[in-house]
Amino acid sequence: MANNADDMQEEKDFRSKYAHELRKKKMQNYANSHFGLDEILDELARVKHQAMITSGRREEQIKYEEINKEILRRISIRHPAK
Repeated sequence: MANNADDMQEEKDFRSKYAHELRKKKMQNYANSHFGLDEILDELARVKHQAMITSGRREEQIKYEEINKEILRRISIRHPAK
């Protein structure tokens, strides 16, 4: 039981650190950025590629979820609900 709690705390810590790193990455204001200028989308591409190589790894699943949360957070900041 303690092992499960340790795993959950480790996952929570990993999510927190990764989310913090994502907030530092730059994201362009325009949607079409195929020239490596968008660090968030570049990171998403790397995570997707790694997930194809090592499918089923929890780390890639967490990264994918956190990237999506960060993208949605940035969209909501730019375009707040009216």
